[in-house]
Amino acid sequence: MGNLLYLVHRLPYPPNKGDKVRSYHLLKHLTASHRVFLGTFVDDPDDAQHIETLRAMCPDLHVAQLQPRWAKLRSTTALLSNEALGLRYYRNAGLQAWVNSVLAENTIDMAVIFSSVMAQYVEHSQAPNTPMLVDFVDVDSHKWTQYAPNHSWPLSWLFRREGQRLLAYERSIAAKARHSFFVTANEVALFQSMAPESTARVDAMGNGVDADFFSPLATRVSPFADATSRRGEIALVFTGAMDYWPNIDAVTWFAKDILPQMVSERPLIRFYIVGRSPTEDVLALASEHVVVTGTVPDVRPYLQHAALVVAPLRVARGLQNKILEAMAMARPIIASKSCVEALEVSAGTEIFSAESAEDFITQIGALLQSPEHLASVGVAGRHRVLKNYSWDAHMTVIDQYLTQGATT
Repeated sequence: MGNLLYLVHRLPYPPNKGDKVRSYHLLKHLTASHRVFLGTFVDDPDDAQHIETLRAMCPDLHVAQLQPRWAKLRSTTALLSNEALGLRYYRNAGLQAWVNSVLAENTIDMAVIFSSVMAQYVEHSQAPNTPMLVDFVDVDSHKWTQYAPNHSWPLSWLFRREGQRLLAYERSIAAKARHSFFVTANEVALFQSMAPESTARVDAMGNGVDADFFSPLATRVSPFADATSRRGEIALVFTGAMDYWPNIDAVTWFAKDILPQMVSERPLIRFYIVGRSPTEDVLALASEHVVVTGTVPDVRPYLQHAALVVAPLRVARGLQNKILEAMAMARPIIASKSCVEALEVSAGTEIFSAESAEDFITQIGALLQSPEHLASVGVAGRHRVLKNYSWDAHMTVIDQYLTQGATT
């Protein structure tokens, strides 16, 4: 059993958001065989109640408070330098002091970094040569670059700058790390094309899903039959954190460019946007045929009783947990082509794929006419998850690099 320093940009519990699902399961995997010193941020007051759960898993824990509005303002000081804004956003003197103390007082065999911005705490410590394993998850720099064309100046300039600065930092960290990981082979290939000097030290470490938790139950009550006026409705469901721009873009596109034509043909269709922290733009989508739930105590009833789960993501990096969760619930799902290509699945038999608004409209219309086909695809999707997407199977990729003497 070794000592690991694990640095995560957001409290890895509860696992109720894409990055937190992955960071929690990585923590769970690491603590099974190692003593893990966890340093992280809490940026949601509701998460503070779960700190003690994590404290019970680790010999030492430091949770820095992060106020998003203040952090955004502070990050603008990076415009006076060549730094990425994200580095300043996640810079905290208290967390740095804790990292310095942990490295000075303990023999740390490896620092495991979740999200590249957290590597700065090792770099700026008194032991900057501590070996690192970095879980980039996605190529975040490319995500910012993708945002730029979808926004007007000055945000377009700001996002393009962030993409450039963050890529430079990602390349620097990957070059120093013992090994780095991305969530899919496609993300690995993308990063290797952008950072060829690190090609030999990058691997895919996929996401999984808790198929026991996300499993259909005959006793689970439908959330779509609470009112008489809604009986018989055709529920199309999207799940995800609704303060995340790719999710906001996805539901806005679906609600404005896809849904109206479907509703004209099937008036009982309702689009459910299920997820925490909906922005004003998302709340403004609510109408007779669009329901914005906000935070729900349990997402599973919405998935299980959906006629169809949709994931119309136009800007998506890596493997989407929301898709794996819907598949585990044996629900048919239609997702953007780029999302489906990130999975080891059979399109048309385990999941449906679409690209343009017309594709979504045509395919959803055809699928709703064939409930037997929808059911069979849902069952096949769950079988695929059980076979290929357990967390334990994916997290073991990191094990060979966890000892001090491992070679790359």
